[in-house]
Amino acid sequence: MRPKHLSRFFMKRAIVVFLFFYLPYQSFAWGALGHRIVGEIANSYVTGKASKEIKKILGNESIALASTWADFIKSDTTFRYLNEWHFINVDKGLNANQMQQVLQNDTAIDAYTRINFLSNQLKHKDLPQKKKVMYLRLLIHIVGDIHQPFHVSATGDRGGNDIRVSWFGQPSNIHRVWDEQLIEGQDLSYTEYTKAINFTTSQQRSQWQSLSLTGWFFESYKLSEKLHEDLKKPDLKLGYDYNFLHIATVNDQLLKGGVRLAGLLNEIFG
Repeated sequence: MRPKHLSRFFMKRAIVVFLFFYLPYQSFAWGALGHRIVGEIANSYVTGKASKEIKKILGNESIALASTWADFIKSDTTFRYLNEWHFINVDKGLNANQMQQVLQNDTAIDAYTRINFLSNQLKHKDLPQKKKVMYLRLLIHIVGDIHQPFHVSATGDRGGNDIRVSWFGQPSNIHRVWDEQLIEGQDLSYTEYTKAINFTTSQQRSQWQSLSLTGWFFESYKLSEKLHEDLKKPDLKLGYDYNFLHIATVNDQLLKGGVRLAGLLNEIFG
């Protein structure tokens, strides 16, 4: 192999090695499994009218399968501008009124302003079909995102991405644990997982859907604060104990995300 080709060979190997070690710490929100669970739950609560309108946009693509597009598209640099749409970082120690004020005055490109933007756009009957597809996929995804607590987090550690932990002896970070590893550790498909947790009463659904959008964000923010507090200990080796303590909260957040997504889609298309 000639020196020039050797140089290219080793450069490619270096890039592969870098990506192998770097990418696991750059987590998205709910992994593909979590997003599909939220989408599958939402599908069970959308009205007949909303379902027909959604089908006109997505065709044979289900809400569950549409939910992961916004993460998969990150591999395309054309859509890099969407990266800021998945989360919001705010100051520490906010109460409900302060959070509401922050969000009401929010003009940044973040999950809160984008949910409002996408919801409003999708109500326009004359929106081009190509934009309808993109905007609906994004809305489905981002509503799921904000129910993962570390996507509504205080500034300082990139939503838990910088908090290194071990998960059953393997290097990870707390964001990734909540995105993927807690859910994947249950060893269920998204349809099996949905069937295992999707038990709600009409009173629960009404209560969850009646909370304002700012309330959704504050709820995740407070959960994120609590989860940060739980990590203030010298030993961050997480495993069965952490799963036992937190899997019920994970399931609640998946359920709330799906029920609220259904409520929002019913409002837009119902």
